[in-house]
Amino acid sequence: MNTKQTFYSNGKLLITAEYLVLDGAKAFALPTKFGQNLIVEETKNPGIIWKSYDADGSIWFEDTLTFSEIKNPIETEEESTKKTLLKILHEAYLLNPDFIEQTKGYQITTELTFPKKWGLGTSSSLINNIAQWLEIDAYILLNNSFGGSGYDIACAQNNTPITYQLKQGKPKVDAVLFTPNFTDTIYFVYLNKKQSSKTAIANYQKNKIADTEKNIVKIDKLTLEIIHAKNSNAMAVAIAKHEAIMSTILETATVKEDLFSDFIGEIKSLGAWGGDFIMVVSEINPVTYFSSKGFKTIIPYKDMILE
Repeated sequence: MNTKQTFYSNGKLLITAEYLVLDGAKAFALPTKFGQNLIVEETKNPGIIWKSYDADGSIWFEDTLTFSEIKNPIETEEESTKKTLLKILHEAYLLNPDFIEQTKGYQITTELTFPKKWGLGTSSSLINNIAQWLEIDAYILLNNSFGGSGYDIACAQNNTPITYQLKQGKPKVDAVLFTPNFTDTIYFVYLNKKQSSKTAIANYQKNKIADTEKNIVKIDKLTLEIIHAKNSNAMAVAIAKHEAIMSTILETATVKEDLFSDFIGEIKSLGAWGGDFIMVVSEINPVTYFSSKGFKTIIPYKDMILE
């Protein structure tokens, strides 16, 4: 084993089929230019000395983890970064015990290339990096530790736009050609608050209505319309339809109705509704509009998405 290994995974944005992807809808997702590194060095000290750096170089998590607490994590009610990390490492250990059984210890560093608060996949890129390091299946590791549909793992592993679908519970990932000539009308705006996808998913499961099959058919159609949109107007129309369907399912106003009703252009919530990023389609540069409302992080498509 090398003394030092480095792994990298992409961040993610879920463009269509949020929530319904859990029930088999076909989602469209975009890997981002931002992601996370994992650097592993073997040491003579027992356990793992762990340091996690945010994009600005500040340490957002630092601790020493013993091998015994990875093997036998103590069940506690409190939610903490350490607890989450131990859960991931415990499940990784069950899939490949060698990483603990055959070494003294490690120094492990993670480095985000996006601000952690953006919600572009801090957990999913970590899980995929750990899976690469230990040569285990990242989807199984996600499922056993964090849960979720797995589209974020697919983005972590792919460098092109993808469709993602659960077929009989197994991920089906297809690279798609998405090269619209109107990407200069697409922007991503950060809503200044991070949304917990765990909480959002729980709320969706609770509110799910009987028409899931019908809704999946509608969303699958809109996913294809968005991927194949010939111009920004066609994309805006498809986005508005998608938002209306999800608004009914989630019994929540769309983000446009809620915050930006006077905006000229179309707006789509991404991933967990109510936080993280929105996608904006606008013929007019929207920077002035969003800045005036206090939303200063406005990223053009070409600066956000891997192409």
